[in-house]
Parts: sequence; structure tokens; C-alpha cells
Amino acid sequence: MDYAIEMLNITKSFGPLVANDNIDLKVKHGEIHAILGENGAGKSTLMSILFGLYKADKGTIKINGETVNIDSPNDANDLNIGMVHQHFKLVEVFTVLENIVLGLEDKKKGYLDLETPREKIQKLIDRYNLKVDLNALIKDISVGAQQRVEILKMLYRDAETLIFDEPTAVLTPQEIDGLFEIIREFAKEGKSIIIITHKLNEIKAIADNCTILRKGKHVGTVDVKDTSVNRLAKLMVGRDVDFSVEKALSKPKDSVLSVKNLNYYNKDKTKKLLNNINFDVREGEIVCIAGIEGNGQTELVNLITGLDPVTEEGSLISLNKEDITKASIRERFEAGMSHIPEDRHKHGLILDYNLAENFISNTYYKPKFQEHHILNFENIYHYAEELIEKYDVRSSLGSKSKARSMSGGNQQKAIIARETSRKHNFLVAAQPTRGLDVGAIEYVHKTLVEERDRGNAILVISLELDEVMNIADRILVIYEGQIMAELDPKKTNVEEIGLYMSGSKKQKVNGGSKDGEN
Repeated sequence: MDYAIEMLNITKSFGPLVANDNIDLKVKHGEIHAILGENGAGKSTLMSILFGLYKADKGTIKINGETVNIDSPNDANDLNIGMVHQHFKLVEVFTVLENIVLGLEDKKKGYLDLETPREKIQKLIDRYNLKVDLNALIKDISVGAQQRVEILKMLYRDAETLIFDEPTAVLTPQEIDGLFEIIREFAKEGKSIIIITHKLNEIKAIADNCTILRKGKHVGTVDVKDTSVNRLAKLMVGRDVDFSVEKALSKPKDSVLSVKNLNYYNKDKTKKLLNNINFDVREGEIVCIAGIEGNGQTELVNLITGLDPVTEEGSLISLNKEDITKASIRERFEAGMSHIPEDRHKHGLILDYNLAENFISNTYYKPKFQEHHILNFENIYHYAEELIEKYDVRSSLGSKSKARSMSGGNQQKAIIARETSRKHNFLVAAQPTRGLDVGAIEYVHKTLVEERDRGNAILVISLELDEVMNIADRILVIYEGQIMAELDPKKTNVEEIGLYMSGSKKQKVNGGSKDGEN
């Protein structure tokens, strides 16, 4: 059989860590082929080799039956291979058009020609319904639009093999449906699609075949239509996975976090991003805020955690009955707050610090880790090794691994380890399972429930409605900066939540509870 892509006996090591161990991957023309595996299983490494970001230690790559040498992304582009990375490779202060042509700029009489490529790109936008404003700056467009820019970058370079690394990790359900329609259209045209993912239901929805990796080894390749979700999960993690979250009935006590009359505007005061937000989170409960991305969740978390200042008079945030409205981030941590941030690179980790240094990045001043302002590295590394073992954080050099070198899932697990192991009684977790595999998600959900059962108050912001329904004791739905409803997960369903999320339905909410309820 003629394959578009053949990767044969691929092996790649980083120091003592064997990321890819003698892996085979074969992809046909017009096929949507998923690569499934736990965080750190070697999925992104394998595709980085195909795209020229890494060089395999041994093995062969064939394109349309011919052996090729791929030393750089330019080589991959010349072979019509394109890749959309999990963390987009875009220049925020350039326009959409400038980002698409970057590296392939045309000149006319010594000047940059943008009009000729504009015509070609506009045809691609119209053909594949990849709606985006070519004149907009990247920093001003949504995450979904940025992904469409990355796809256009591939198509502009005439890619025939399209690699998507965790393509739905930052998309809304509606955007995911739109992306899948586009991918199916690519496959109909004979393009080869490779999707790196950990989302089993999405594999069932989009893929023809699936190659499973586990701890750097090739476990097998299966026909997706003949393989159940439970079977895929077991192949991925090597054991049965429980997709339900076991938790006892919540018995909430006193309020820990209280948000009153919280309002917030954008920087030029032209748009109200949060409108009179009122709610409490109590000891021993998990409150989930559900909503489509971009409806004020990020601003709400930033105000609660101190990443942004509260600017509107009358707004009040209190923690353990202490007014923290104007408190610094450290003062909030000292008052009992922990924070798993939405953007693990921007706010969660110092990427060029090692794992041990990141574990103590917000507690380095504690006596355990320093004396007379001199860090006690023996204690720091001992503490790091304890967290690595307890939370199963995988990296090539253990506690000395640079955070930047770790997989996205293991970066997230490191943040969760740091934030749940330090002294606190309130945890705000923004998209805590974004980019994690089913085994890790199972572990995170168990950790959140254990936090709740220890009497801590948990606030979770999530786009994943299945996650919200599974772990929440109470659900708040946000739309255009307003709390639209407070719901009991035992008395609602995904369809009803969706109506509130889209603004089609609104419940009278007063002070974080439905009118007439306490």
C-alpha cells in the first residue's frame, strides 16, 4: 500500500529519558489519523521529528514511498508538511496577514508585497470558511481565530500533510464542531491529517485510525469505528479508567470566598466585562463557573487572585472574612488562597527555571526554604522529589528539568502539585484539566474532591460541561459578564446549561443564590 507518511523505527532520547522507542507510524492519503497517549507518552516528540523540530536518533521517514531527510521546519514545508502547535507560534503585534506570510515574504521593487498573498489567502478563507480579519492584530483576536490563522499558514504553504497538536484544547464546543468540519473537508480532498489528542470522544467523532503510545512505546494502531472509548482508554494508560467522579454528598459550612457587587470595565472603559457579580464559595464545596470562553471568566479569576486590580468602587472580595479587594497576590496567598491559572506559561510557571525552583516559586521566602535570605537547596530539592513522586510529574531530568522542556500535561501537573500541597483553604482552578489525558484528568478530579472533603472551598472555571457536571456541587453560569443562573448539577443537564451559556435563558439571581433561596 502507498502511504503518504511512513515513520519507521523512530527512536529519540533526551538524556536518560527515551521519548520515542522504536515507533512506527503509517498514514494514508485522505486519512484522519489520531495519535493518542498520556502526557509524556511521546506524541508531540514524534510529530516534532516529522516537522523537523527534532532529529531522530535513529529511524527512517518516507514521504509517498521515498526516504527523506527532515532537518528543519523549512525542510518539512518543502515536503508539504504543516503543523499547528498546541501553543501557537504567532507574533502578537503583527497582523493576521503578516503572520501568515512570515518567512515567505514577496517583494516588488524592493518593497514588501502583501497584496498578492492577500488574494491567495482570501480565496483560502472563502473556500474553507476560515473566517478571520486579515488586518487584525493577533493580540486582538480570539484563541479560536488564532488557530484559524495557524491553519491558513499551513494552507498558504500548500501543505498536504497537516499535523494538529491538541487542536481543541482551547476551543469552545461550537469552535470544535467548526474545526472538525474543516478537517473532514481536508481529508475529502486527499490531504493526510494527523491529530495529537487525549480526548477519546473526539477521536471517535473525527478519526479513521488511531495509533496509541504509552511511555514512549507503540502499543498498537486500531480502527476507530471498531474500538470503544473504554478500550482506547485502557490501551492508553494500561488499566481501566473510571470516567465517573465518585464523591459523597457535599456538606458545605461557612463562606470562605465572598464576591459582592463586582464590576469591571475594559481599559478604555468602553465595555463592561463583569456586571454586578455576587457569589460565595463555602467550606467543603466545589463551585463550578461554566461559560463559553470570553464571557468574563478570565477577568473574574484575575480580580479574585490579584492578577488585575479591582478598579470599581463598591466591589468587594473577601477571603475568610478578610477584605482582600486591594490586597497583593502574596497577601492573598498568605490569607489562604491557592491558584491553578488558566495560562500555565504566562502565570503558572517560570519556563526557564527548573522544576524544583518552580515548586517553591511562591513559597521561597518560607523558613523551610531559606535562612537569612539564602536558599536552602537541599530542602528545596528534597521537597521537589516528594512532589514529583506524589503527583507523578514526568520529565527527563526530574527536579532539575527546565519547565520549558516538559510536556504541557506535566507542566500542568507540576502547577497542581505546587498549589494543592501548600497551606490553603481556598483553591481557584481555571481550566485545571486543559491539555490533560484521561488518566491525569481522573487524578485531578480525585484531587479536587479530596480538597473539598478536607473542608477546603474550591472554585473551578471550566469550558468542559462533562467536567462541570461531574465535579460540581453548585454550578454558576456566566454570559457576557453576568451570572445567568445558579444550578444544582443533580437537577439540571448539559442542554439546560447550554441555554444559559448562550444567553437564551436567564434565571433571577441575587447575591449568588436564586431569589427565594439562601
